[in-house]
Amino acid sequence: MRETIDASRVIQGRELGGPFEDTADVLVIGSGAGGAVVAATLAEAGKRVIVVEEGPYYRPEDYQRFAPSESVRRMFREGGMVLAFGVGQTPMISITLGRAVGGSSLLTGGVCFRIPGDVHARWERERGLSEMSERSFERAYEEVEKRIDVTEVPESMRSESTRRYVEGAKKLGIEHQPIRRNTGGDCVGTARCNFTCPAGAKRSVDVSYLPSATRHGATILCDALAKKLIVSNGRAAGVEGVLLGGPFGAAGQPFKIHAPVVVLACGTLHTPLLLMRAGVGKQSDVVGRNVTLHPAVRIVGKFDEPINGWDGALQSVYSDHFHDDGIKLVGVYTAVNFLAAGLPGVGPKLRERARSLGHSAVFGAMIHDEGGGRVRLGPGREPILSYEMAPRDLARLRKAITILAEVSLAAGAREVYSSAWGFPPIRNMDDARKMESSKIDARRIECMAFHPLGSARAGVDPRSGVVDQRGEAFDLPGLFVADGSVLPTSIGVNSQVPIMATATKFAWDIDARFPALRRAG
Repeated sequence: MRETIDASRVIQGRELGGPFEDTADVLVIGSGAGGAVVAATLAEAGKRVIVVEEGPYYRPEDYQRFAPSESVRRMFREGGMVLAFGVGQTPMISITLGRAVGGSSLLTGGVCFRIPGDVHARWERERGLSEMSERSFERAYEEVEKRIDVTEVPESMRSESTRRYVEGAKKLGIEHQPIRRNTGGDCVGTARCNFTCPAGAKRSVDVSYLPSATRHGATILCDALAKKLIVSNGRAAGVEGVLLGGPFGAAGQPFKIHAPVVVLACGTLHTPLLLMRAGVGKQSDVVGRNVTLHPAVRIVGKFDEPINGWDGALQSVYSDHFHDDGIKLVGVYTAVNFLAAGLPGVGPKLRERARSLGHSAVFGAMIHDEGGGRVRLGPGREPILSYEMAPRDLARLRKAITILAEVSLAAGAREVYSSAWGFPPIRNMDDARKMESSKIDARRIECMAFHPLGSARAGVDPRSGVVDQRGEAFDLPGLFVADGSVLPTSIGVNSQVPIMATATKFAWDIDARFPALRRAG
């Protein structure tokens, strides 16, 4: 269902003329896939909820009119310049994160997967996380999928770019399946979901969860940067921070929110900052560590005939043919100005290739990685993220590029532009295999990521994790974490539904335990 946030329940920090202070039953820090779900679930249960969001609030009718470049400037964290700094033989990895009411859910491709059963089974078998089993998540998955209107993308919504790659893959014995997305039946195929949906089809949390939260009395304080957890009598008791406004979001007046239940949902890169400052997680020493990213690559195939790949859904198919190799193939075709910027060459050669985008098709792949990322406190308000790719994963990344190139050629591409900077266009299968065997420096591979996870993982005790299986911090009662940082390993699929289902389970548990949590606070 698609609704609108009650604007009267939104307090814009940049418009406040002085300090702000308030109290709530539940304080939620972050308004993305995790925070919005917790806020709506608990507000609907009758709790007084305040949501604190660092980013600004944009109405759907406003952001739907943004050009892709404007979405990047206004709604992407750091203007789309967030990076995981590669350590050793590791690419620099660009990471897309949202910074607005609704968080990164505004900027996803809308792809909806459940956590694979073998991943759930591994958590249960190897980590003893019985409450994170596939069976225990079933009801939460169903609730989320119903609420955000998850449906299968029909074949009629496939772009010509996707059709070409499916045909090429079939010639190689690689089968594809339709993707499920949170667009109901409303997608019109503008292929720019990652820059907000101009048709308003995507059920991001600002139109699926937060409207219900505000309708049931929740308040959203935006333009508000949480800086420090308030601790009282050994329990979490709120947060304090600064309101943002002025040039470049400069810090202004202070704010303070008091609550017996505090839920961190700032995301994998920012939740650890508040945990570190509060000294949470010292027994396990895993706060900020073990970050997984699902590193991804894409290739561009140039065809003799027009493709016009922007005419259709941005993502409509995937393949698990190489599941045992930790590789997932995914269809993708995004805004042409951003595709053009990533083409190889300079000057006349780049202009020639950019002009040929109408004859180009795009496909991508992502890696089910081991988790070599680490979040550290930075000198400013942004964290420093480093990532050391496991040798196994680097080999998988190279293999993924080769597979995509072979599929392109089988589909009829005249030449293929790979993700390896400086490597000449691929024109035949020998070129594709030569690129993989050449062991080109990993730092010359263009790489991106959209699903950072794992920096405050759940465990069975304080030595194995930061939070328990219900999301409550071992070291600080009353503090919960409900975002991708609690997922203990890479999941190998898009993280939107997994995060929302996890947050749903945690919110149900908070609701059931709330009388005791309030008395203790």
